[in-house]
Amino acid sequence: MPEGPEIRRAADRLAAAVVGRTLRRVQFAFPQLKPYETELAGRRILSVTPRGKALLTAFDSGWTLYTHNQLYGVWKVARPGERPDTSRSLRVALETARAAILLYSASDIGMWRSDEIETHPFLQGLGPDVLDPSLSADAVAARLDSPAFRRRALGGLLLDQGFLAGLGNYLRAEVLWEAGLHPAVRPGDLLPARRERLAQALLSIPRLSYSTRGIEPAPGMRPDLVAHEGERFRFHAFKREGQPCARCGTPIRRGSAHSRPMFLCPNCQPAPASGGGA
Repeated sequence: MPEGPEIRRAADRLAAAVVGRTLRRVQFAFPQLKPYETELAGRRILSVTPRGKALLTAFDSGWTLYTHNQLYGVWKVARPGERPDTSRSLRVALETARAAILLYSASDIGMWRSDEIETHPFLQGLGPDVLDPSLSADAVAARLDSPAFRRRALGGLLLDQGFLAGLGNYLRAEVLWEAGLHPAVRPGDLLPARRERLAQALLSIPRLSYSTRGIEPAPGMRPDLVAHEGERFRFHAFKREGQPCARCGTPIRRGSAHSRPMFLCPNCQPAPASGGGA
């Protein structure tokens, strides 16, 4: 599943194509959304905003389209009237005179009044977004030490969108490698300096991935998630099993944490000893 940096880059791409433009054709696949095809035609797209792994597309009619790609959804940009050659099912088409943005394969789609969108259950359950520039490392450190999160193992906590929105499996692996922590470690077991280092990594790693416009290709990765120019975010642990750790040379090991593949350096990220702070 795409993670926060990929969702935000997708939003940037969609916004550049259609924001500020007037819709001349709207198409929805699901019957409950069909009435909005005529409602939105002739209206202007105000914004395309990522919220965690969801996208909110706001219109000047007072409506906002909520979409979540889940595992298989993908947005594409096309010329007006054109449709890519794909076996995927088209769910949403928003077409202007300049470009069309098309959502394929997703099923979590809904239309909400813009002044009520924050009551959406998914949005209500989100924690702060790691790509929000106003979110500070001090705020993340305080969140790590809060009663709701301090006794939870990091391997599960970092996948919980209620803790921090936008993190996923590759970011989890890279953040823990950067912080030198095993996924079984709990924030409450860390000494303040280690907790602060983790808080810094929880912001710097996702922001580096977003700002360098792509992540290093890995087997099976969708090509639209990979940058093709400029500096790329490089994996140090994710999908690098058997390769030497960039810090110590120990081979990266693959395991499992909270039912998801986990990649770590057994030397730099040792399993926690019972008792005591790290």
